[in-house]
Amino acid sequence: MPERIATIASRVGLHARPAAIFAEAAGEQPVEVTIALEGTPAEEALDASSILSLMGLGAEYGAKVVLRAEGDGADAALDAWCRCSRPTTTPSSRRMAAG
Repeated sequence: MPERIATIASRVGLHARPAAIFAEAAGEQPVEVTIALEGTPAEEALDASSILSLMGLGAEYGAKVVLRAEGDGADAALDAWCRCSRPTTTPSSRRMAAG
C-alpha cells in the first residue's frame, strides 16, 4: 500500500483551518486516503477526508503522520495530495510539510 510521511508544519497542529485544508485535498482524490500518527498500525488509520477525524487525531506541530491510499491510482492520488500540501522530497522518501 503506497504511503507518504508528512510533518505537521502548522503551529496550531492539525486543527480547524489546517484540518479543513487536509480534508478537502484528501476528498478530491479518486481513492480513499487515510491518516495516522507515525507508529500507529495501518488498521487504526482514519479517513483523511473527514475534518472530525483529522481534528480528533491530535496531531500537534512537528508530529509525523502517515498517509496511505489503496487501489488503482493510489500513488498518483498521494502525489497529487502532496503537491497540494507544499511537498519537499528527499532521496530516500517522500516527505511533505503540511499546514
